[in-house]
Amino acid sequence: MLTIDKFKQMIAAAGEAIKENEKYFSKLDADAGGDGDHGTAIVAAFKAMESAQGTDFKGYVKALSDALQSAACGSTSTLYGTWLEGMSDAAPDGAAELNGAGVAAMFSGGLEELGFVTKARQGGKTLMDALIPATEALQAAQTEGVASMFKQAACAAEGGAEATCQMQAKFGRARNLGERSIGPRDAGASSMACIFAAFAKSI
Repeated sequence: MLTIDKFKQMIAAAGEAIKENEKYFSKLDADAGGDGDHGTAIVAAFKAMESAQGTDFKGYVKALSDALQSAACGSTSTLYGTWLEGMSDAAPDGAAELNGAGVAAMFSGGLEELGFVTKARQGGKTLMDALIPATEALQAAQTEGVASMFKQAACAAEGGAEATCQMQAKFGRARNLGERSIGPRDAGASSMACIFAAFAKSI
């Protein structure tokens, strides 16, 4: 089972991991033709979420979303805020702990909601290249225990992020580079993989 207190620890651990890699994410963003500020934006996003409170999954994750979307973190606020909002919608009312199926359903709800606001899917060199395989891994391993679920999700997210090196960007400023966008690893996919790695390590 995943308790709300453990999930809060996972979010905090992800925030620390993101902070430690801030310069790396911004360099990846610059290398891929972006603004070079992804590290700054994702750190600001997790900083904003530190104020979130809640005693159950639905309330806490909604508070994370609200805190994030009220912060000025560019597209990061919109994308992550939407992802978290979808997770909140999928969480059972009043639940302070979730079994494997509940965790998988919550993350699947987040991915589904995010799919309504972005056309990006796997292969577009975006955060979706890490998030989609991670979510699918959670679904596939939902009967194996929460720790195993997140371990497999982290591996899937890392594999997805690494695969972006071979992709041509289809979104953001990097798409203007055409074939020259092939080579650098995507910053958004890399930070998403970092988050799942922190989840797996902290649980």
